[in-house]
Amino acid sequence: MSVELNHTIVFARDNRASAEFLADILGMSVGTPWGPFVPVATSNGVTLDFATADPETITPQHYAFLVSDEEFDAGLARIQRAGIAYYADPRLEQPGRINHHHGGRGVYFFDPAGHGMELITRPYGSHAA
Repeated sequence: MSVELNHTIVFARDNRASAEFLADILGMSVGTPWGPFVPVATSNGVTLDFATADPETITPQHYAFLVSDEEFDAGLARIQRAGIAYYADPRLEQPGRINHHHGGRGVYFFDPAGHGMELITRPYGSHAA
């Protein structure tokens, strides 16, 4: 068996709100809660299990999602409709813009707990055909 990431816990101020936020941006559904977790499962089988934590203990993390061009367009439109600040770069120096790195497109934004989220249409290091 090869090693694959199966799930990870994402600490949030409100596990349901953060799970719904991400699921909405990605055009996905929130899964059935299990214990203290509200899951969002990606198409490659990785589940992000959102757990409520004391906001003072949350260390912001970064989560990047590889999406199709159509999913990127839909996600960016949802970000824009919701009035969520977004950036072309991780240093937040290019607000309201997207990037075109690696032959694709990318955008950075934050979830309700302050985690950095990224949508990309091409993996890092790849190039357009």
